[in-house]
Amino acid sequence: MTGIAVPGQADAEPDRGGAGRPAEPATSDACRLLCVGAHADPRYRAQVIDELYVHQERFTAPSFGYDAARVLAHALLARRTELAWALGILALWVIAVPLSDGYFFLLLLPSLVLALVGRFNASAAGPRPLTRGVVLLARWYARLMLALMSAKLVVGGVTGLFIDPPKTKGTPLDQVAIPDAKPSSDSVDVTDGIWPFDGGDMADEFNPVGHFNGFDGFNGFEDPAPALLAVFLYALIIFLVGLRRAQSARVITGPLSAVRFPDVAGDPAEAAASLRGQRIMAEIRREQHSPLTMYHSANPFRGAGTAFKAWSLAVELRPRADAEPVPLNNQAVLERIRPLVEALRTPAPGSAETAETVRDRLRELRIDECVFLPADGIPDRDGAPYEDELAAEHLADAVEEGGEARRHFLRVRVGGWEEDVVVTVFVRVHTQGGILMLEVAPHVLAPVKEGFREAERDAHRYAYSSTAGKLAWAVTNTPASVGTAVFTLYSSWLGLWEQAMGGHGDGLPEGPVLSVRERGSKNDGSPLPGEKASLFQEMDVSRYLKSIQDRITDGVSQALREAGWQTEEFEQKIVHVSGGVYIDSASHSAFGFGDQSTATVTNVSKTQGKGRELVADHDRD
Repeated sequence: MTGIAVPGQADAEPDRGGAGRPAEPATSDACRLLCVGAHADPRYRAQVIDELYVHQERFTAPSFGYDAARVLAHALLARRTELAWALGILALWVIAVPLSDGYFFLLLLPSLVLALVGRFNASAAGPRPLTRGVVLLARWYARLMLALMSAKLVVGGVTGLFIDPPKTKGTPLDQVAIPDAKPSSDSVDVTDGIWPFDGGDMADEFNPVGHFNGFDGFNGFEDPAPALLAVFLYALIIFLVGLRRAQSARVITGPLSAVRFPDVAGDPAEAAASLRGQRIMAEIRREQHSPLTMYHSANPFRGAGTAFKAWSLAVELRPRADAEPVPLNNQAVLERIRPLVEALRTPAPGSAETAETVRDRLRELRIDECVFLPADGIPDRDGAPYEDELAAEHLADAVEEGGEARRHFLRVRVGGWEEDVVVTVFVRVHTQGGILMLEVAPHVLAPVKEGFREAERDAHRYAYSSTAGKLAWAVTNTPASVGTAVFTLYSSWLGLWEQAMGGHGDGLPEGPVLSVRERGSKNDGSPLPGEKASLFQEMDVSRYLKSIQDRITDGVSQALREAGWQTEEFEQKIVHVSGGVYIDSASHSAFGFGDQSTATVTNVSKTQGKGRELVADHDRD
């Protein structure tokens, strides 16, 4: 039997960190796909530049499993490249009309129709069958007219070089004398006025670009040079469109390929960054992985993804009869939780060889302490206390503070699927007034948009396609190039105008408004999972969350027990039930299951004592 080599996880390779050591954020596959998206998706690129480059007053959102500075570098490189190509292609579209004595207008008009139809179809034509039919009819009519006009220019120009046209300038075909023809006064030529410039006074009257110097249908031109020049200019645009596509494919299949992307030092986008870009990238790298998070009041957890089954509970601290209780503060509880969570990295007992083969992502679990500070009130962005000493002071002061604005969390993170699915659990503990309050806020970053993956596949298909295939792609996409060029120039102008006139450099600091990772995710900020993640990824998210939350509750229970406090009430309130968290007490209970579950409480009688039973509504898609 022939053996089949089964590939392992990418970051298990020696140059990607090895077993138990996660890859660097700047070299993760999620970071690579976000850089691909910066080249392939103009709207995403504009959002990245606006958030990280134009709005200098905004702090950077935490970057879990990727390097936002590297994504910005590729977004800026893509904008410069696209702007240069757009200027060249649009300039050629515009100057081709006067250079060709107006003949190029015959190709420009149907191309504009195709460009407008393409934009309209992508945005508004989807759900309405009648609109789709009109758009389809307009597209094929424009294609037919483009093909017909191209044929007329080519045939008329070539035949004009070798065949003498009629001496009468602009003589239509139906006015040329035909021997032995006896036209009837009752006959009508149904083609008059339908096909442009074929005959009749209507052709001359409604010709928008003049009489075209003796254009006589397919029989040739008195002066074929302008017509042939129009064809040549259109072919030049086709060549430039193909060249632009080839250049984009080389970037995606080259520096952004899975093989070359880990070489951060050799990244051309990093080397091409301007002085302003380098300064902003340095600020991003100072902020994005810091234990200090400067947050926006509208969304403090910006960058962590979608809130996923957050829960909390309170338990009365009652001393045990068989022990002398000792004071229990927030830090003591967290210190008991931390080693239990860290133990999830350890493979199951076995031989050393077996342990080295374990590729469970829990081996790459990261755990640290972080503190959230509001951005309001800081005079400038450089005034944020990101220095190690200042950040350590905030961490030490905030853990027992229990404040509203400054908040301390134990942060546990697992990056699965090459950081494509990131689970982050924030844990906060209060021991105030003889009550222990436990707050757990899980967040999930959805996988990177499928369009970014498809852009990489398209680039590979184009790079290795035949010459005929590349030519067909260029011919098909040339009409849309005029609209793409206009959109590129407009969006670039808006960004540059906002950058120059917005006054953001000296504005008051504020927290991040968006995260480039969240914006590049499949759900784009909407709840998981639905069609947003595969079943495998959903199962992994559930497993990570269950494992982490089980260790968190075990840590709290052990901290209570070791400090001489009762644990029965706490243990009754925490029960893990197949995907949900069951929080029970003597007076009420609450159960959540699914992504958007709701719960109602009804009174029931139990065989042992009084209580209430929860009825959960599952509205998961």
